[in-house]
Amino acid sequence: MRPSLRARFWRAVLRKAVKERRLSLSELRLERGSRSLARLASLPGVLKGLRVERLEFAGLGAAWFRPEGAAPGKAVLYLHGGGYVSGSIESYLMLCSSMARELGRDLLLPEYRLAPEHPFPAALEDALAAWRGLLASGFAPRDLVVAGDSAGGGLSLALVLSLRDSGEPLPSAVVCVSPWTDLAASGGSRAEKAGAEAILSVARLDEWALRYAGSAGLDHPLVSPLRAELRGLPPLLVQAGSEEILLDDSVKLAAKAEAAGVEARLSVWPGLFHAWPALGGLLPESALAFAEARGFILAVEARP
Repeated sequence: MRPSLRARFWRAVLRKAVKERRLSLSELRLERGSRSLARLASLPGVLKGLRVERLEFAGLGAAWFRPEGAAPGKAVLYLHGGGYVSGSIESYLMLCSSMARELGRDLLLPEYRLAPEHPFPAALEDALAAWRGLLASGFAPRDLVVAGDSAGGGLSLALVLSLRDSGEPLPSAVVCVSPWTDLAASGGSRAEKAGAEAILSVARLDEWALRYAGSAGLDHPLVSPLRAELRGLPPLLVQAGSEEILLDDSVKLAAKAEAAGVEARLSVWPGLFHAWPALGGLLPESALAFAEARGFILAVEARP
């Protein structure tokens, strides 16, 4: 399937605006690379059909995305990307508003602590706090889905691994978009896809990985979930673009999960770039990816 004209256009824009600028960590922390997305998210129609409620949730800054006609009692805990060093409610308005509408359920987006000021396990502790806060609010685990993109995809996996290991209830499913699962960088796609990559660079990833992992080390299974034992996890949907340097992080994750007896579906989108649903309604492929996630979730929830 050939990517849409809009996908090809935005891939070119991102390559110019992000990759060629070679943003430093300090620039990322100011989110200069995300401000254009936040401005686009203010355009009419992005927030149409839902309301966004800002609040403090489980001690974290957070936002509820509540679409009209949302399924009662069901919700998504969404963990944002940004290499563990950036990301905010503002920069995720487009993705989360589109996802909440397409999935037809409320979505909670917490702002977890970021490296380098707060290295591992701060982000994981905050994700656990958000999860436990949802349960304390009355949600049943079977009515919750955990999702995330890029670093947030890896954090989603670390969250469910921690819950499994502590014997706590698990969500019904996990949805990962372009997840960063191996901060120790074993994937061959880092070199093979370097010329095609629109957003990331190996040097940037390596810098962020060291700043996030801190003294825990890059091989820690909750830093690099690909290094973890994956048995006993909920059904897993992994979506990735064919033209990203983190492609192997998705491919290897799905293969290892399946070998461990986990239901794992890998969906590689031809011609698409890292974490493309972050552009929300600007790309037709975003809605298609969310529709795929909706079908996966509904199929899991329909089982006895």
